[in-house]
Amino acid sequence: MKVTLKVWRQRNASSPGEFRTYQTPDLNPNMSFLEMLDVVNDSLTARGEEPIAFAHDCREGICGTCSLVINGKPHGPHRLVASCQTYMRSFHDGETIVVEPFRAKPFPIVKDLVTDRRAFDRIMAAGGFISVRTGAAPDANSLPVSKEAADRAMDAAACIGCGACVAACKNASAMLFVSAKVSQYSLLPQGQPERYRRVLGMVAKMDEEGFGNCTVTGACEAVCPKGISLDFIARLNREYSTALLRESIGRTAGSDGGA
Repeated sequence: MKVTLKVWRQRNASSPGEFRTYQTPDLNPNMSFLEMLDVVNDSLTARGEEPIAFAHDCREGICGTCSLVINGKPHGPHRLVASCQTYMRSFHDGETIVVEPFRAKPFPIVKDLVTDRRAFDRIMAAGGFISVRTGAAPDANSLPVSKEAADRAMDAAACIGCGACVAACKNASAMLFVSAKVSQYSLLPQGQPERYRRVLGMVAKMDEEGFGNCTVTGACEAVCPKGISLDFIARLNREYSTALLRESIGRTAGSDGGA
């Protein structure tokens, strides 16, 4: 099979970009989308042209690096898969496929299809971790955790931080990502000591990075390769409201004590 690619090419964040059209060589329908780009880049290099820059790492749907918008949808036409798990058999012979980077102000373009998503790393550094001593495996095994809480924590922890939720959201909201990372800790006993400081820090950093707010359109859940539920955003809102209330009560108590 062969397809026509309309690929976004941009030298760097400060340069203007444009779509360029490429005809692919013969393709195996069973190759992945990234393998197809490899083949196209081989042909471009053979002609003395600059290959298309795109990000990739594990190519197993684990790392979230392969973040592409394919025909207007983050990660491509199918649900619950990353770009690297999209195969050319998903398209028709002769089809025109439009390939773009994730577009959001907090994800500036590095080159072509590569975006800088370190804003997510900075949000994680603001609280997406456990810094208190939690003991070794025997200690963890001695802490009772309900199956429901364990299952929900694992559902949240499945988030790979790819940013598809941001790319799909009309507000470029990172609420689904932040809610998953907050919830995976708040649901477990090990995450309780820093629970409220964590949510305040991560939400503050999310706002500082320039992500928009959630208006519950559901686009984020629809394109998430791991199926992270909107329910976690509701949980994040509860966690954040409780943390603000506790902080307010603490300030009031401190003021009364000083008086």
